[in-house]
Formats: sequence, structure tokens, C-alpha cells
Amino acid sequence: MMCAADFRRIARESLKGKWGIALGTGLVASLLGGTIGSGGTSVNINSSNVERHFSSGELESFFYSDTFRHLLPLIFIIGAILAVWSLVMLVLGGAVSLGYAKFNLNLVDGQPPRFDDLFSEFHRIWPAFCLQFLMGLFVVLWSLLFIIPGILAAYSYAMAPYILAENPDMTAREAIAASKEMMRGNRWRLFCLGFSFIGWGLLCALTLGIGNLWLRPYEEAAQAAFYRDLSGTAQPAAPEPGEYRFDPSGDYQPPQ
Repeated sequence: MMCAADFRRIARESLKGKWGIALGTGLVASLLGGTIGSGGTSVNINSSNVERHFSSGELESFFYSDTFRHLLPLIFIIGAILAVWSLVMLVLGGAVSLGYAKFNLNLVDGQPPRFDDLFSEFHRIWPAFCLQFLMGLFVVLWSLLFIIPGILAAYSYAMAPYILAENPDMTAREAIAASKEMMRGNRWRLFCLGFSFIGWGLLCALTLGIGNLWLRPYEEAAQAAFYRDLSGTAQPAAPEPGEYRFDPSGDYQPPQ
């Protein structure tokens, strides 16, 4: 049985000479809300830090100041841009996730990964949206019981984007059901795979999150390799120079 180190090795081999396109594609996927397994960098604002700089009276004075009135149009513009961006991510995020899954599957299959793979599933925008919405809804509902069931549900649904990307006739609910069946007994393996990147995650934190631009393609390629292993659809590796390949007929083929 393959372990986390094997999936990371496959990811590294798949990314050789392709880091540029993988980095750019992963960045655009993140900006458009296309997420599969890996998370992004979050910024935590501590309210005590705010209170340290502004008391309630100072904040009230600031809101009535000329400076705030001059900044108000800019605040509205930024708010409108963020609202539009959030709407775009909500509508397109599911289709981008399927396209990003296809990109990473091509990568680990040894096929030429293409940036336009990211937009190749836009004709399936409705089932892709349903998949993303249902996965998020089910995880939230399970989390209402307790946080652990929510985490387990997230792992159970993790393979659904790959399944739907490769099975255009499936519905979102069928892809989720297939993922649950595929992940039965394998959630711990996926957890171990994600945990194996913790050292790289800590190093990325030291770069203020910039290192995540390189870490995310690495994680996504490893998870695509994990899916290939679970689904039994991994592509056979090409023989090394001088290596003999077994022929199902019973004969050995000499090296070319």
C-alpha cells in the first residue's frame, strides 16, 4: 500500500520542469475560488491589538473626522469590488475546482498540463456549483453536531471533485456518494498525507505565506496521485532505459 512519502515523490516527479505552469495555474485557481484539498493562507486579526491602538472614543472620533469622510468613497469601491469578487468565486468556483482537478490529474498522469484545463469545465457550471454548495452545506451541518464529524465529512467528500471531473454524466450527489465509498477506510491515509506537509507549511509561514505559491501545487499534485491510487486508475510508469517490461502474453519485451 502506498504511503504519504510515495504520493509526495510522485508529485515531485510530476512537477519537474512544470513548476512555472503549476504555480501560475494554482494561483489563478485560488483567486477564482477553485479549491480541492489544500487551504490558503489566512490572516487573523486580534481584537486586542485593535483595542491597543484605538479606544472606543478614538474610533468614534475617527468615524466623524474629515479623514474618514475622504476615505469613504474608497471604502465603498473596495467593498463593491470584494462583493463582486465573492459572487464570481461563488458562481465559478465549482467549475474552476473541476478544471483544477483535471489539470492535476493530467500532471500526475504524465500528460501535458495546460493552463486552459482550468476553464475546461465551464460548460458544467451548474453541477460543479451544486457539488461545491452541497459539500460545504454537509460539512457545516455535520460540524453543528461537533467539530469532529465535520472534519470527517470533509475527508469523506475530498475525492468528489476528481470523480465529477472524470465522470461528466454523474450528478453532484452521485459524486459525493462515490467519494464517501472511496474514502471508506482511507480517511486516515489522506490525513497523514496532509499532515506530512506540516513542515513545509511552517516554513511558508516564515515567508508570510509567499511560500504557499509553491506549496499548493505540491499538495494538489500529491492529492491527485492519492486519488489515482484509490480509484485504481494510476497510469503505468514508462520503463527506464535498459529496463525489461513484462508482456501479458508471458514474454518479456527487450528494451527499445
